[in-house]
Order: sequence, then C-alpha cells, then structure tokens
Amino acid sequence: MSASAVWRFDAIGTSWEIESAQPLDAHVRDAVTAEVEAFDATWSRFRPDSLVSRLAPAGGAAPAPPDAGAMLDACAELSAATDGAVNPLVGGSLEQVGYDASYSLRAGEPLPAPADWRARLTWGDGELRLRGPGVVDVGALGKGRLVDLVVDRVPGEGVVDASGDLRVRGRRRVALEHPYDPRRAIGIVTVEDEALCASAANRRTWGDGLHHVLDARTGLPVRTVVATWAIAPTAMVADAAATALFFDGGPEYAHAHGVHWVRVLSDGRAEWSWGSRGERGEAELFT
Repeated sequence: MSASAVWRFDAIGTSWEIESAQPLDAHVRDAVTAEVEAFDATWSRFRPDSLVSRLAPAGGAAPAPPDAGAMLDACAELSAATDGAVNPLVGGSLEQVGYDASYSLRAGEPLPAPADWRARLTWGDGELRLRGPGVVDVGALGKGRLVDLVVDRVPGEGVVDASGDLRVRGRRRVALEHPYDPRRAIGIVTVEDEALCASAANRRTWGDGLHHVLDARTGLPVRTVVATWAIAPTAMVADAAATALFFDGGPEYAHAHGVHWVRVLSDGRAEWSWGSRGERGEAELFT
C-alpha cells in the first residue's frame, strides 16, 4: 500500500498517525475522535473525571463499559500466565514509583499490587465493581484495544499507529528499533493485515532506572527484559503478548495465541519465535 494521506494527532498521552489511501473525511475523523474520547473517559487514570479515577478512592459499582469484558478477561489470562506479574490493579504501584496523574516522577517505596485482585475487581452481568480502594490500569493491553477500535472506524487499506502499537490493513515493512540506540534497528518484519505492538523499558523512564513496566508482585520495574515486539491478528492480543514477554510465561502465552515475537534481554541477547518471518538485520549484535 502506498498511503497518500496522513492524519496526526495526540490522544491518551501519546502521538498517533493514521495513514490512508485517501484523506479521511470529517465524518470518519469525528468518529475516531469520539471513540478515543469515550475510551479515555472510561479507562484513563490520568484524568480525574474518568470512571477508573472515580472508583479509585473507595471503590464502588458502575455500568460495565463496552470494553470491560474483553479487556479484563484478557488481563485475567495474562495474570495467570505470568504468575501474577501482570495485574490490572497495578495502577497504585505505578503511582507509587512516580508515574501518577501529575507525572510527578518522584518515587516512593515500592508497592506490590493487590494479589487478591480477582476478588476486588469483578465484571459481569452488566456491572463493573471495585471492592475497596484501588487504581485500575489496563496499560498491559489497553492501547492495543483502542487501536483496534479506531481501525474499525477507518475505511480501506492503511495503518493506525499509536506510537509503536500499530495495525495494518494491507502490507507494511517495519523496522524494530534498537532499545539502546534509536538510530538503529535490530531487524525488519513484514506486517500484513495484522498488528505489531512494541514495548520497551527505555521509554517512559525517570529517576534511577525507573520505567513504566512493573512486576505487580513487587511494584518494581522489570530488569531482565528491555524491549519486546509481538505480531498478532489484533492489536489487543499483540499488546498483551508484548507485555507478557517481559516475564516468565510470556513465550507460552504468545504461543497459545499464535503470536510471533522477539525480545531483547538486559544482557544484550535477543530471543525470537518467528524464524523466517523476521529479517534479522543486525541480530548479530546480540551474539
């Protein structure tokens, strides 16, 4: 596909690009904007009027948002696959290390997320309920979910790219950014009618080795993996796998969902699943 139009905008705290064969008309742009706003108004812990922010101080119940079942079911599967390292009540842990609504970036003592989150956070029968205080954070897969929702609003071939989480209609070659040198790539993959999501510990960093990928069991940033990429039919599954790959159990989760993946470890080694799918490029750097 040779895109002839690009629409750039900021949403949910990051930069987006939508490439399309033809410029998107006002109706489509309005539909995308409304989709993003509805998602943000529900799931953003960075705005005080969102649903999750209103529930955070004391808990409570609310009508279940349209995305609650799909995302929280997937979060539960991620939690089981990673032995609790992924937890949708990790928001309090993120705030404690400084990644809070005001972006204070001032870290306190690490705070493990509630291990009993399945008892505290429930969804079903049209209701989302949080028992007691807690900060819901669906960052493990939420941006991917929103990419899928936006793609459904955009006609024809093209690419929806939310700062590294992208979904392609058509065919696109994508470079995998070197986690230690953004001017270089560790390889190139071809994405065709599917999604590619990436996560890296060198993004959203502050303080002494702090970053946004936490082990919910400890409240501490992950140290063993520095970057992951995952290809799947949907961006939500790719995003979930990219998160899971920071932990033990991630490769098994990816395999169960038919996800192709690569990750870079903190000692410089690379691991990958997709064999001939990826053009390894500079993978010799990690030998």
